[in-house]
Amino acid sequence: MKKVLTKAEEQVMQVLWKVERGFLKDVIDEMPDPKPHSNTVATILKILVEKEFVGIENFGRLNQYYPLVKKDDYSNNSIKNLVEGYFDGSFSNVVSFMVEKNELSVDDLELLLKQIKKDKK
Repeated sequence: MKKVLTKAEEQVMQVLWKVERGFLKDVIDEMPDPKPHSNTVATILKILVEKEFVGIENFGRLNQYYPLVKKDDYSNNSIKNLVEGYFDGSFSNVVSFMVEKNELSVDDLELLLKQIKKDKK
C-alpha cells in the first residue's frame, strides 16, 4: 500500500468507494452535513490523485474521479498498521484488549471462533 490517508482524505475516499465514479459535485452531494466547501474537496481530490489513490478522467473542463485503491485493500493495510503500531503486531493482543475494554463479548468471541473454524474447512 502506498501511504496513509488523513481523516479528510479517508472521508472523500469513502464517498468514491460508494459512488465508484463521480464529478466534484457528486462527491460533495454524498458527503455528510455540514458539507465542506467545494474548494476543500477539490484540493483533497487533487492530493488523492497525487498519492495515486484516485484516478481522474477529463470531460472537457470537468473531471470525473474514481478510486484506484480498493476499499478492502486499504482497510486491510490500515488494520495491519494499527496492529503493528499499537499491539506489537499481535492480533491476539487486539482481541484481549477488546475483551478487557468490554468491546467484545463472549458471544462475539464464539461467533469469531465459528467463523475461523468454518474458513479453515
